[in-house]
Amino acid sequence: MKKQLTESQFQAAIKGLGVGQQTLEIAHGVLVEGKTQAEFVALLGVTKGAVNQAVKRVWDAHKALTPEGFERVTAILPEHQAFIVKKWAEDAKKKRDT
Repeated sequence: MKKQLTESQFQAAIKGLGVGQQTLEIAHGVLVEGKTQAEFVALLGVTKGAVNQAVKRVWDAHKALTPEGFERVTAILPEHQAFIVKKWAEDAKKKRDT
């Protein structure tokens, strides 16, 4: 499975993360824009491990926002379906909190 984030998921993950600008650029390029890690190795002249670590730090921060066994989704739905999904989200939150 390819690791991928939306822009809003990425922004939520990096909020308060405290990493450098280069780490953010690499992680955004890979996770949001879909670029390969090899592109950043060649472009920036850094090691494969450094690129991997940059992506991993942001990915791990994203995963920490979503409890195990749950998945965060974003969708545009008709009002009646959105209502149902919001109720499901409330139920899931109650289950997580207990």
